[in-house]
Amino acid sequence: MNNPRLETQCVQAGYVPENSQPRVLPIYQSTTYKYDSAEHLGKLFDLSVPGHMYTRISNPTVAYVEEKINALEGGVGAMCTSSGQAANLMAVFNICQAGQNFICLSTIYGGTINLFAVTMKRMGIQARFITEDMTDQEVDALFDENTRLVFGETIANPALTVLDIERYANLAHRHGVPLIVDNTFATPIQCRPFDFGADIVVHSTTKYMDGHASVVGGAVVDGGRFDWAASGRYPELTQPDESYHGVVYTRDFGKAAYITKARVQLMRDLGATPQPLAAFLLNQGLETLALRMERHSANGLAVARHLAKHPLVNWVNYPLLPQSDQYAKAQKYLKGGASGVVSFGVKGGRRAAMKFMDSLRLAAIVVHVADARTSVLHPASTTHRQLTDAQLEAGGIGADMIRMSIGIEHIEDVLADIDQALEKSQQA
Repeated sequence: MNNPRLETQCVQAGYVPENSQPRVLPIYQSTTYKYDSAEHLGKLFDLSVPGHMYTRISNPTVAYVEEKINALEGGVGAMCTSSGQAANLMAVFNICQAGQNFICLSTIYGGTINLFAVTMKRMGIQARFITEDMTDQEVDALFDENTRLVFGETIANPALTVLDIERYANLAHRHGVPLIVDNTFATPIQCRPFDFGADIVVHSTTKYMDGHASVVGGAVVDGGRFDWAASGRYPELTQPDESYHGVVYTRDFGKAAYITKARVQLMRDLGATPQPLAAFLLNQGLETLALRMERHSANGLAVARHLAKHPLVNWVNYPLLPQSDQYAKAQKYLKGGASGVVSFGVKGGRRAAMKFMDSLRLAAIVVHVADARTSVLHPASTTHRQLTDAQLEAGGIGADMIRMSIGIEHIEDVLADIDQALEKSQQA
Protein backbone atom coordinates (compact mmCIF):
# COMPACT_ATOMS: atom_id res chain seq x y z
CA MET A 1 0.00 0.00 0.00
CA ASN A 2 1.38 3.41 -0.99
CA ASN A 3 1.41 6.20 1.60
CA PRO A 4 -0.73 4.56 4.30
CA ARG A 5 -2.26 6.95 6.80
CA LEU A 6 -0.83 7.33 10.31
CA GLU A 7 -3.63 5.28 11.86
CA THR A 8 -2.68 2.38 9.59
CA GLN A 9 1.05 2.80 10.21
CA CYS A 10 0.49 2.63 13.96
CA VAL A 11 -0.78 -0.90 13.47
CA GLN A 12 1.01 -2.16 10.36
CA ALA A 13 4.41 -0.40 10.07
CA GLY A 14 7.62 -2.02 11.26
CA TYR A 15 7.23 -5.77 11.59
CA VAL A 16 5.61 -7.36 8.50
CA PRO A 17 5.37 -11.17 8.84
CA GLU A 18 5.98 -13.40 5.86
CA ASN A 19 4.43 -16.78 5.10
CA SER A 20 3.97 -18.91 8.26
CA GLN A 21 5.76 -16.37 10.47
CA PRO A 22 4.26 -15.15 13.78
CA ARG A 23 1.53 -12.56 13.27
CA VAL A 24 2.60 -10.65 16.39
CA LEU A 25 6.03 -9.03 16.70
CA PRO A 26 8.40 -11.69 18.14
CA ILE A 27 10.61 -10.97 21.13
CA TYR A 28 14.20 -11.76 20.12
CA GLN A 29 15.49 -12.25 23.65
CA SER A 30 19.12 -12.73 22.73
CA THR A 31 22.23 -10.70 23.38
CA THR A 32 24.16 -12.19 20.46
CA TYR A 33 23.82 -13.62 16.95
CA LYS A 34 25.33 -16.47 14.95
CA TYR A 35 27.25 -15.98 11.68
CA ASP A 36 28.24 -18.34 8.87
CA SER A 37 31.74 -16.90 8.54
CA ALA A 38 34.26 -14.76 10.35
CA GLU A 39 34.51 -12.65 7.20
CA HIS A 40 30.84 -11.69 7.39
CA LEU A 41 31.17 -10.67 11.05
CA GLY A 42 34.19 -8.57 10.14
CA LYS A 43 32.15 -6.79 7.48
CA LEU A 44 29.47 -6.03 10.07
CA PHE A 45 32.06 -4.36 12.27
CA ASP A 46 33.35 -2.42 9.24
CA LEU A 47 29.74 -1.20 8.70
CA SER A 48 29.97 -2.43 5.12
CA VAL A 49 26.98 -4.82 5.32
CA PRO A 50 23.69 -4.50 7.24
CA GLY A 51 22.87 -6.72 10.20
CA HIS A 52 23.04 -7.12 13.95
CA MET A 53 26.36 -7.31 15.79
CA TYR A 54 25.30 -7.23 19.42
CA THR A 55 22.10 -6.28 21.22
CA ARG A 56 23.77 -3.33 22.93
CA ILE A 57 23.85 -1.76 19.45
CA SER A 58 20.81 -3.29 17.75
CA ASN A 59 18.27 -6.10 18.05
CA PRO A 60 15.58 -7.36 15.65
CA THR A 61 12.63 -6.65 17.97
CA VAL A 62 13.91 -3.16 18.72
CA ALA A 63 14.66 -2.55 15.04
CA TYR A 64 11.08 -3.27 14.00
CA VAL A 65 9.78 -0.75 16.54
CA GLU A 66 12.33 1.79 15.34
CA GLU A 67 11.01 1.29 11.80
CA LYS A 68 7.48 2.01 13.01
CA ILE A 69 8.44 5.20 14.87
CA ASN A 70 10.46 6.36 11.89
CA ALA A 71 7.49 5.76 9.58
CA LEU A 72 5.18 7.71 11.88
CA GLU A 73 7.51 10.71 12.01
CA GLY A 74 8.50 10.55 8.34
CA GLY A 75 12.27 10.31 8.85
CA VAL A 76 15.11 8.33 7.32
CA GLY A 77 15.97 6.35 10.45
CA ALA A 78 15.25 6.02 14.16
CA MET A 79 17.08 4.72 17.21
CA CYS A 80 15.32 3.63 20.38
CA THR A 81 16.98 4.27 23.74
CA SER A 82 16.50 3.10 27.32
CA SER A 83 14.77 6.37 28.33
CA GLY A 84 13.69 9.75 27.04
CA GLN A 85 16.58 11.39 28.86
CA ALA A 86 19.00 9.05 27.09
CA ALA A 87 17.43 10.11 23.79
CA ASN A 88 17.93 13.79 24.64
CA LEU A 89 21.52 13.21 25.71
CA MET A 90 22.43 11.27 22.58
CA ALA A 91 20.61 13.65 20.24
CA VAL A 92 22.71 16.57 21.49
CA PHE A 93 25.97 14.76 22.25
CA ASN A 94 25.99 13.23 18.77
CA ILE A 95 26.93 16.63 17.29
CA CYS A 96 28.14 18.62 20.30
CA GLN A 97 31.31 18.22 22.36
CA ALA A 98 33.34 19.97 25.06
CA GLY A 99 33.88 23.65 24.32
CA GLN A 100 30.72 23.92 22.22
CA ASN A 101 27.21 25.17 23.00
CA PHE A 102 23.60 25.00 21.90
CA ILE A 103 20.47 27.17 22.11
CA CYS A 104 17.52 25.85 24.13
CA LEU A 105 14.02 27.04 25.01
CA SER A 106 13.67 27.58 28.76
CA THR A 107 10.15 26.10 28.89
CA ILE A 108 11.30 22.50 28.41
CA TYR A 109 10.80 19.72 30.96
CA GLY A 110 12.65 20.29 34.24
CA GLY A 111 14.57 17.03 34.08
CA THR A 112 15.87 17.99 30.65
CA ILE A 113 16.88 21.43 31.93
CA ASN A 114 18.87 19.70 34.66
CA LEU A 115 20.49 17.36 32.10
CA PHE A 116 21.47 20.29 29.90
CA ALA A 117 22.35 22.92 32.51
CA VAL A 118 24.10 20.72 35.09
CA THR A 119 25.22 17.35 33.74
CA MET A 120 26.19 18.44 30.25
CA LYS A 121 27.87 21.51 31.70
CA ARG A 122 30.20 19.09 33.51
CA MET A 123 30.95 17.62 30.08
CA GLY A 124 32.04 21.06 28.89
CA ILE A 125 28.89 21.71 26.82
CA GLN A 126 26.99 24.94 27.46
CA ALA A 127 23.21 25.27 27.11
CA ARG A 128 22.15 28.85 26.31
CA PHE A 129 18.53 29.26 27.38
CA ILE A 130 16.09 31.55 25.60
CA THR A 131 12.46 32.53 26.10
CA GLU A 132 9.86 32.65 23.36
CA ASP A 133 9.33 36.39 23.85
CA MET A 134 12.91 37.13 22.78
CA THR A 135 13.23 38.73 19.34
CA ASP A 136 15.03 37.03 16.49
CA GLN A 137 17.83 39.55 16.91
CA GLU A 138 18.21 38.67 20.59
CA VAL A 139 18.38 34.97 19.77
CA ASP A 140 20.77 35.58 16.88
CA ALA A 141 23.18 37.28 19.30
CA LEU A 142 23.58 34.01 21.25
CA PHE A 143 24.96 32.09 18.28
CA ASP A 144 28.70 31.88 17.70
CA GLU A 145 31.13 29.64 15.81
CA ASN A 146 30.77 26.96 18.51
CA THR A 147 26.96 26.75 18.47
CA ARG A 148 25.79 23.35 17.26
CA LEU A 149 21.97 23.19 17.47
CA VAL A 150 18.66 24.63 18.70
CA PHE A 151 16.40 22.55 21.00
CA GLY A 152 12.72 22.90 21.97
CA GLU A 153 9.57 20.92 22.81
CA THR A 154 6.51 20.83 20.55
CA ILE A 155 4.25 21.20 23.61
CA ALA A 156 6.32 22.24 26.61
CA ASN A 157 6.02 20.23 29.83
CA PRO A 158 4.30 21.56 31.95
CA ALA A 159 3.95 25.17 30.68
CA LEU A 160 2.11 23.88 27.56
CA THR A 161 3.59 26.54 25.30
CA VAL A 162 3.60 25.52 21.63
CA LEU A 163 6.92 25.71 19.82
CA ASP A 164 6.94 27.95 16.75
CA ILE A 165 8.79 25.28 14.79
CA GLU A 166 9.13 27.21 11.54
CA ARG A 167 10.53 30.25 13.32
CA TYR A 168 13.21 28.35 15.21
CA ALA A 169 14.02 26.17 12.22
CA ASN A 170 14.67 29.31 10.19
CA LEU A 171 16.80 30.79 12.99
CA ALA A 172 18.82 27.60 13.30
CA HIS A 173 19.32 27.13 9.57
CA ARG A 174 20.41 30.74 9.13
CA HIS A 175 23.35 29.89 11.38
CA GLY A 176 24.03 26.52 9.75
CA VAL A 177 22.77 24.33 12.62
CA PRO A 178 19.83 21.90 12.97
CA LEU A 179 16.65 22.21 15.03
CA ILE A 180 15.98 19.31 17.42
CA VAL A 181 12.37 19.00 18.62
CA ASP A 182 11.10 16.90 21.52
CA ASN A 183 7.71 15.73 20.21
CA THR A 184 6.70 13.70 23.27
CA PHE A 185 3.40 15.38 24.15
CA ALA A 186 2.11 15.94 20.61
CA THR A 187 3.33 12.61 19.18
CA PRO A 188 3.38 12.31 15.36
CA ILE A 189 -0.39 11.88 15.49
CA GLN A 190 -0.83 15.57 16.30
CA CYS A 191 2.37 17.10 14.93
CA ARG A 192 5.12 15.97 12.58
CA PRO A 193 7.92 18.51 13.16
CA PHE A 194 9.80 17.52 9.99
CA ASP A 195 6.89 18.98 8.00
CA PHE A 196 7.70 22.41 9.47
CA GLY A 197 11.47 22.41 9.06
CA ALA A 198 12.77 20.50 12.10
CA ASP A 199 15.78 18.24 11.49
CA ILE A 200 15.85 15.78 14.41
CA VAL A 201 12.94 14.59 16.57
CA VAL A 202 13.21 13.00 20.01
CA HIS A 203 10.64 11.27 22.19
CA SER A 204 10.18 10.00 25.67
CA THR A 205 8.30 6.91 24.51
CA THR A 206 7.49 6.35 28.19
CA LYS A 207 4.59 8.78 27.73
CA TYR A 208 1.85 8.58 25.10
CA MET A 209 3.66 6.18 22.79
CA ASP A 210 3.66 3.47 25.45
CA GLY A 211 0.49 4.91 26.91
CA HIS A 212 0.09 2.52 29.83
CA ALA A 213 2.91 3.49 32.23
CA SER A 214 4.43 0.09 31.57
CA VAL A 215 7.90 0.71 30.18
CA VAL A 216 10.47 3.51 30.15
CA GLY A 217 12.02 4.36 26.79
CA GLY A 218 13.06 6.99 24.31
CA ALA A 219 13.69 7.51 20.60
CA VAL A 220 15.74 9.69 18.27
CA VAL A 221 14.51 10.15 14.69
CA ASP A 222 16.60 11.61 11.87
CA GLY A 223 14.75 13.69 9.29
CA GLY A 224 17.55 13.21 6.78
CA ARG A 225 17.23 16.74 5.35
CA PHE A 226 19.98 18.70 7.07
CA ASP A 227 23.12 19.14 4.95
CA TRP A 228 25.89 18.38 7.44
CA ALA A 229 28.65 18.79 4.88
CA ALA A 230 27.43 22.15 3.56
CA SER A 231 27.20 23.51 7.11
CA GLY A 232 30.91 23.01 7.69
CA ARG A 233 30.41 22.66 11.46
CA TYR A 234 30.32 18.88 11.90
CA PRO A 235 33.67 17.15 11.30
CA GLU A 236 32.43 14.18 13.36
CA LEU A 237 30.07 13.44 10.45
CA THR A 238 32.13 14.61 7.49
CA GLN A 239 35.61 13.37 8.42
CA PRO A 240 36.86 9.79 8.97
CA ASP A 241 35.88 8.00 12.18
CA GLU A 242 38.99 6.06 13.17
CA SER A 243 36.98 3.86 15.52
CA TYR A 244 35.40 2.37 12.38
CA HIS A 245 38.45 2.20 10.13
CA GLY A 246 37.92 5.61 8.59
CA VAL A 247 34.18 5.51 7.86
CA VAL A 248 32.86 8.92 6.80
CA TYR A 249 29.21 9.04 7.78
CA THR A 250 28.03 11.63 5.25
CA ARG A 251 29.88 9.86 2.44
CA ASP A 252 28.99 6.29 3.35
CA PHE A 253 25.46 6.69 4.75
CA GLY A 254 24.15 9.80 2.99
CA LYS A 255 20.95 11.18 4.45
CA ALA A 256 21.14 8.72 7.37
CA ALA A 257 24.59 9.94 8.48
CA TYR A 258 23.39 11.43 11.79
CA ILE A 259 21.36 8.48 13.02
CA THR A 260 23.97 5.95 11.88
CA LYS A 261 26.66 7.72 13.89
CA ALA A 262 24.36 7.91 16.92
CA ARG A 263 23.85 4.15 16.85
CA VAL A 264 27.24 2.74 15.94
CA GLN A 265 29.25 5.22 18.00
CA LEU A 266 27.18 6.55 20.93
CA MET A 267 24.96 3.52 21.54
CA ARG A 268 28.02 1.30 21.16
CA ASP A 269 29.97 3.31 23.76
CA LEU A 270 27.27 4.52 26.17
CA GLY A 271 25.02 1.47 26.06
CA ALA A 272 21.68 3.16 26.80
CA THR A 273 20.07 0.14 25.19
CA PRO A 274 16.34 -0.67 25.18
CA GLN A 275 15.62 -4.29 26.00
CA PRO A 276 13.68 -6.48 23.52
CA LEU A 277 10.79 -6.95 25.95
CA ALA A 278 10.58 -3.17 26.45
CA ALA A 279 10.37 -2.71 22.67
CA PHE A 280 7.64 -5.35 22.45
CA LEU A 281 5.55 -3.53 25.08
CA LEU A 282 6.16 -0.19 23.37
CA ASN A 283 4.95 -1.65 20.09
CA GLN A 284 1.70 -2.71 21.69
CA GLY A 285 1.17 0.86 22.86
CA LEU A 286 1.99 2.27 19.44
CA GLU A 287 -0.70 0.12 17.83
CA THR A 288 -3.43 2.11 19.64
CA LEU A 289 -1.65 5.49 19.69
CA ALA A 290 -3.92 7.19 17.15
CA LEU A 291 -7.08 6.04 18.93
CA ARG A 292 -5.83 7.05 22.35
CA MET A 293 -4.58 10.49 21.27
CA GLU A 294 -8.02 11.27 19.88
CA ARG A 295 -9.65 10.45 23.24
CA HIS A 296 -6.91 12.05 25.36
CA SER A 297 -7.21 15.28 23.42
CA ALA A 298 -11.00 15.38 23.43
CA ASN A 299 -11.02 14.82 27.20
CA GLY A 300 -8.22 17.34 27.73
CA LEU A 301 -10.09 20.06 25.87
CA ALA A 302 -13.32 19.26 27.76
CA VAL A 303 -11.52 19.55 31.12
CA ALA A 304 -9.84 22.81 30.06
CA ARG A 305 -13.18 24.34 29.05
CA HIS A 306 -14.75 23.21 32.31
CA LEU A 307 -11.95 24.63 34.44
CA ALA A 308 -11.97 27.93 32.53
CA LYS A 309 -15.51 28.54 33.79
CA HIS A 310 -15.00 27.25 37.34
CA PRO A 311 -15.12 29.89 40.12
CA LEU A 312 -12.41 28.11 42.16
CA VAL A 313 -9.84 28.17 39.35
CA ASN A 314 -7.63 31.22 38.81
CA TRP A 315 -6.25 30.36 35.38
CA VAL A 316 -6.05 27.52 32.85
CA ASN A 317 -3.38 26.66 30.30
CA TYR A 318 -4.42 24.57 27.32
CA PRO A 319 -3.27 25.45 23.81
CA LEU A 320 -6.64 24.91 22.12
CA LEU A 321 -8.61 27.27 24.35
CA PRO A 322 -9.42 30.30 22.14
CA GLN A 323 -8.36 32.66 24.95
CA SER A 324 -4.92 31.03 25.18
CA ASP A 325 -1.95 33.03 23.89
CA GLN A 326 -0.83 29.72 22.33
CA TYR A 327 -4.04 29.27 20.31
CA ALA A 328 -2.77 30.59 16.98
CA LYS A 329 0.33 28.38 17.08
CA ALA A 330 -1.75 25.40 18.16
CA GLN A 331 -4.02 25.91 15.16
CA LYS A 332 -0.97 25.93 12.88
CA TYR A 333 1.09 23.09 14.30
CA LEU A 334 -1.29 20.76 16.14
CA LYS A 335 -3.74 18.75 14.09
CA GLY A 336 -6.51 16.85 15.80
CA GLY A 337 -5.79 17.95 19.37
CA ALA A 338 -3.24 19.20 21.85
CA SER A 339 -2.75 16.09 24.03
CA GLY A 340 -4.50 15.42 27.32
CA VAL A 341 -2.29 17.56 29.56
CA VAL A 342 -3.87 20.60 31.24
CA SER A 343 -2.23 23.05 33.63
CA PHE A 344 -4.18 25.31 35.97
CA GLY A 345 -4.08 27.21 39.24
CA VAL A 346 -6.48 26.64 42.14
CA LYS A 347 -7.64 29.58 44.24
CA GLY A 348 -5.69 29.58 47.48
CA GLY A 349 -2.22 28.91 46.06
CA ARG A 350 0.07 26.04 47.05
CA ARG A 351 -1.95 24.95 50.11
CA ALA A 352 -5.17 24.69 48.07
CA ALA A 353 -3.32 22.92 45.26
CA MET A 354 -2.07 20.26 47.67
CA LYS A 355 -5.55 19.89 49.21
CA PHE A 356 -7.07 19.51 45.74
CA MET A 357 -4.69 16.70 44.81
CA ASP A 358 -5.20 14.89 48.12
CA SER A 359 -8.97 15.02 47.56
CA LEU A 360 -9.04 13.40 44.13
CA ARG A 361 -10.54 9.90 43.99
CA LEU A 362 -10.32 8.85 40.34
CA ALA A 363 -7.15 10.72 39.44
CA ALA A 364 -3.94 9.50 41.08
CA ILE A 365 -0.94 11.49 42.31
CA VAL A 366 1.96 9.99 40.34
CA VAL A 367 5.35 11.06 39.00
CA HIS A 368 4.22 10.45 35.46
CA VAL A 369 2.15 11.93 32.68
CA ALA A 370 0.45 10.86 29.48
CA ASP A 371 -0.94 7.40 30.06
CA ALA A 372 -4.43 5.94 29.88
CA ARG A 373 -5.27 6.82 33.50
CA THR A 374 -5.91 10.38 34.69
CA SER A 375 -3.13 11.60 36.94
CA VAL A 376 -2.06 14.79 38.72
CA LEU A 377 1.15 16.42 39.90
CA HIS A 378 2.44 19.62 41.50
CA PRO A 379 5.48 20.40 39.30
CA ALA A 380 7.14 23.05 41.49
CA SER A 381 7.54 20.64 44.41
CA THR A 382 8.20 17.43 42.45
CA THR A 383 9.43 17.07 38.85
CA HIS A 384 10.80 20.62 38.75
CA ARG A 385 11.89 20.82 42.40
CA GLN A 386 15.58 21.01 41.45
CA LEU A 387 15.10 24.27 39.52
CA THR A 388 15.81 27.70 40.96
CA ASP A 389 13.01 30.25 41.41
CA ALA A 390 14.31 32.07 38.34
CA GLN A 391 14.24 28.87 36.28
CA LEU A 392 10.72 28.08 37.47
CA GLU A 393 9.57 31.55 36.47
CA ALA A 394 11.26 31.28 33.06
CA GLY A 395 9.55 27.92 32.58
CA GLY A 396 6.14 29.34 33.45
CA ILE A 397 5.80 27.24 36.59
CA GLY A 398 4.14 28.90 39.57
CA ALA A 399 3.61 27.65 43.12
CA ASP A 400 -0.11 27.21 42.43
CA MET A 401 0.33 25.24 39.19
CA ILE A 402 -1.28 21.83 38.95
CA ARG A 403 -0.56 19.60 35.99
CA MET A 404 -3.30 17.12 35.17
CA SER A 405 -2.87 14.41 32.58
CA ILE A 406 -6.36 13.53 31.45
CA GLY A 407 -6.80 9.87 30.62
CA ILE A 408 -9.25 8.00 28.44
CA GLU A 409 -11.95 7.43 31.09
CA HIS A 410 -15.50 8.72 30.55
CA ILE A 411 -15.28 12.49 30.66
CA GLU A 412 -18.23 12.92 33.05
CA ASP A 413 -16.46 10.80 35.66
CA VAL A 414 -13.28 12.86 35.29
CA LEU A 415 -15.17 16.16 35.63
CA ALA A 416 -17.10 14.94 38.68
CA ASP A 417 -13.83 13.99 40.39
CA ILE A 418 -12.33 17.40 39.64
CA ASP A 419 -15.40 19.24 40.93
CA GLN A 420 -15.55 17.48 44.28
CA ALA A 421 -11.79 17.95 44.80
CA LEU A 422 -12.02 21.66 43.99
CA GLU A 423 -14.74 22.08 46.61
CA LYS A 424 -12.61 20.34 49.22
CA SER A 425 -9.54 22.40 48.27
CA GLN A 426 -11.10 25.42 49.94
CA GLN A 427 -11.83 23.71 53.23
CA ALA A 428 -9.62 24.38 56.23
